[in-house]
This record gives sequence, structure tokens and C-alpha cells, in this order.
Amino acid sequence: MRENKGALPPWLGAALAVVLLYGGMEALGITCPIRLFTGISCAGCGMSRAWLALLRGDISAAWGYHPLFWTPVLAAGLFLFRRHIPRRVLRGAVWAGAALFLVVYALRMADPGDSIVTFAPQTGLLFRVVFGA
Repeated sequence: MRENKGALPPWLGAALAVVLLYGGMEALGITCPIRLFTGISCAGCGMSRAWLALLRGDISAAWGYHPLFWTPVLAAGLFLFRRHIPRRVLRGAVWAGAALFLVVYALRMADPGDSIVTFAPQTGLLFRVVFGA
């Protein structure tokens, strides 16, 4: 198989596509496609705002937007070095990360003072289409 010297690695192309997609949605005022369609925040809600706060040097605000804002760096590191990490460790890290996100999501959903994570299905596009609201 020949290697295309000028082409981006597939993972980099995918990452770039995601960044462009989310940038485009943000420009249209769509901050979360899941919340747009369902009216319910996703487990990663607040992550983009957390990173923007971190880039401004405001770690406290970043934590407030999403306390797991640091996990994408860890995930990227695991991905980049996956060939040097035992499969069992990678699998455990994925399960631990998923569990951590679910716990944080449940705690945030249960906190009535959390203004980032919301549960308002009646505001979602799906609800409005189905029920004509």
C-alpha cells in the first residue's frame, strides 16, 4: 500500500472536521446539537466554554463550566500513545472515563443550581415537531 505524503492522517482530518462543524454551529448560535434537538443537555455540556475560560487563564470558571474539562487532553494522550499502552489499561481508562462522565452528569442534573446542564425537553426541536408546540 502506498502512502500519500501530502494527505492528513485520518484522525487529524476527523478532528479538523469536528472543529469546523462545531465552529460553524457556534457561529449559527447552536451551542449544543443534542440540546437543540432534545432540550436536554449532554454529559459534555459546558466543555467548550470551559476550554475558552481556561484559555483566558480562568481555571475556576473552567471548572464551573465542566469539572472534567481536562479529560480531552488525557484522552488525546492515550490515543496518541495507544500502541505503547497495554490494551487492558486502555479499556479500563475508557470505562473509567465513561463512568466519571456519567457520575458528574447525574450530579449536575440533580443540582437545581446548575445553570449549565438543563432538562427542558419542551424546548427541544423534537418535542416542538412532534407536539406542534
